[in-house]
Amino acid sequence: MAASPARRKPHGKLAELARNVKQHRQGYMLLAPYFILFFIFTAFPVVMAFGLSFTYYNVLETPKWIGWENYATLFIKDEVFLIALKNTLLFALITGPISYIACFLLAWLINELSPKIRAVVTLLFYAPSISGNVYLIWQVGFSGDSFGYVNAFLIKWGFILEPIQWLQDPRYMLIIIMIVQLWLSLGTAFLAFIAGLQSMDTTLIEAGAIDGVRNRWQELWYITLPSMRPQLLFGAVMQITSSFAVADVATSMVGFPSPQYAAHTIVTHLNDFGTIRFEMGYACAIATILFVIMLGSNLVIQWLLRKVGE
Repeated sequence: MAASPARRKPHGKLAELARNVKQHRQGYMLLAPYFILFFIFTAFPVVMAFGLSFTYYNVLETPKWIGWENYATLFIKDEVFLIALKNTLLFALITGPISYIACFLLAWLINELSPKIRAVVTLLFYAPSISGNVYLIWQVGFSGDSFGYVNAFLIKWGFILEPIQWLQDPRYMLIIIMIVQLWLSLGTAFLAFIAGLQSMDTTLIEAGAIDGVRNRWQELWYITLPSMRPQLLFGAVMQITSSFAVADVATSMVGFPSPQYAAHTIVTHLNDFGTIRFEMGYACAIATILFVIMLGSNLVIQWLLRKVGE
């Protein structure tokens, strides 16, 4: 009996794919090294971590399958993880949008400056993100003694009578880390926005003026933002990643673990189980949850960016 067209369709697609690969084999050969390295060092570790998240694995012994036990422990028994999850979501919901909007608005304003001044101002805003551990200067500002800049100012003007332990008091730690992270946030996304504004076709603005665009805000919404969708998406991915992956700043500023876990995040919790306790199966479960949260956030951002200019 002859195969139906529906059954032959997959084979037709495979044949078409094979012809396409053969036709563009030079391009695929040039891309092959990147794809091989990407698979070995990115895709394969992600898949392996997902698989290990269903096991008990302590590096020394063979992984033992335990099913959903790691995930159940995370959400039912691990109170520290729930604190880390709350802190991470709160941190991302505040610093993510603020840093993203700040990156774009500053890039938009800086783009109006002359080239020489624009280069200097761009360097000034971008410098903190490439200066290593320069954020530790904030430890001097928020030092817990009377010589810290913040305490000295507040004592001098009579707002407080004795120094506040800014980096040890759970009421202030997360807020201070948010401030420092926002200070560091003008990084790659900031440069991508400036590049997108510089490369925008100016004839679109002229056409918009003819079509009824009357002010800069209409120009921004109907012309500038739709023209920069690739840069906006790239910037969103970078800002989401940095806001969810905060760990070094928290550890350096308030120590590890932080008092009452007030500055504990998912990544610091992951570092605890992965690099200190070597409970790799449990650490992989934490990493998988973080991956799902970041992936979901990126999908939401893509959906919102499609609404720009409508």
